[in-house]
Amino acid sequence: MTPEACSPEVRELLLSRIKDVQDYPKPGVVFKDITPLLADPKAFAALTDALVELAGRYGATKIVGLEARGFILAAPVAVRAGIGFVPVRKAGKLPGATLAQSYELEYGTAEIEVHAEDLSAGDKVMVIDDVLATGGTAEASLDLIRRAGAEVAGVAVLMELSFLPGRAKLVPALDGAPLDALILV
Repeated sequence: MTPEACSPEVRELLLSRIKDVQDYPKPGVVFKDITPLLADPKAFAALTDALVELAGRYGATKIVGLEARGFILAAPVAVRAGIGFVPVRKAGKLPGATLAQSYELEYGTAEIEVHAEDLSAGDKVMVIDDVLATGGTAEASLDLIRRAGAEVAGVAVLMELSFLPGRAKLVPALDGAPLDALILV
């Protein structure tokens, strides 16, 4: 995490609005519920402002949001920054011509897609998601961005689960682009 990704006050506000839900979705898992943060207009605005600042620092010209909670975070950032928003969806959810990328899950594989025409050469793309866990979806999104001819400007997440290998998996795929987490848990 980059210490200047957001101020300590903003980090504390965001963390105070994330609720731990024990044993969800299965026993032994502590789910980080961001819905209380989204319901608090001050916290949601602070989150959006922090991500807009990173978009400016990255020189982003487009924002990619990863399905599904990444959409909620990324769309207001794109609007406030005055740049385009591009959803990266699960396979089969977008009509028309798409680029697809498969990636490994703990047990099996998954696939994400983007509209082929939404990204192009000259775009500097910032990827936004709620959580960096194992890094598979984020890594696949970087592959999609580059296959579309665009440049990866960076990746920003609300929180990074430091006990999982997401950062280690993602760093090589970033190829020098920044990775910022506003909260490290």
